[in-house]
Amino acid sequence: MALSYTLTVRNNRLNEITTAIGSNGLLRIYNGTPPANVGTALAGNDMLVELALAATSAPAAASAELTFNAIADGTVVETGTATFFRLLTSGAAAVVQGTVGTSATDIVFDSVSFVLGGNVEVTSAVITAGNP
Repeated sequence: MALSYTLTVRNNRLNEITTAIGSNGLLRIYNGTPPANVGTALAGNDMLVELALAATSAPAAASAELTFNAIADGTVVETGTATFFRLLTSGAAAVVQGTVGTSATDIVFDSVSFVLGGNVEVTSAVITAGNP
């Protein structure tokens, strides 16, 4: 049987993400093969764009969803194909890692072909804590 959590536990787990990011966190989009997990160092990956999170990245989770406050647009600093992202502290310590694509990924973009000097906009960002 799969583990099942109360709504309170799921919300608390999501709130730990906000706590871990702290003030003025970052969202970075990278190319290449994603590292095995968020604790694994980058290896040959280029950062394509860095976006600033709001001073407080998200209000308290509700209904097992962590909805991020507005994320600043960013300018692409390296041409490449986006494959994964990391949410980081203001000191660049990785907190969350996930996939990037045009569908069925953690972050969905219209195109994953990022071109130097182009603009990247995130219109909404939500992390959901599912329950089997």
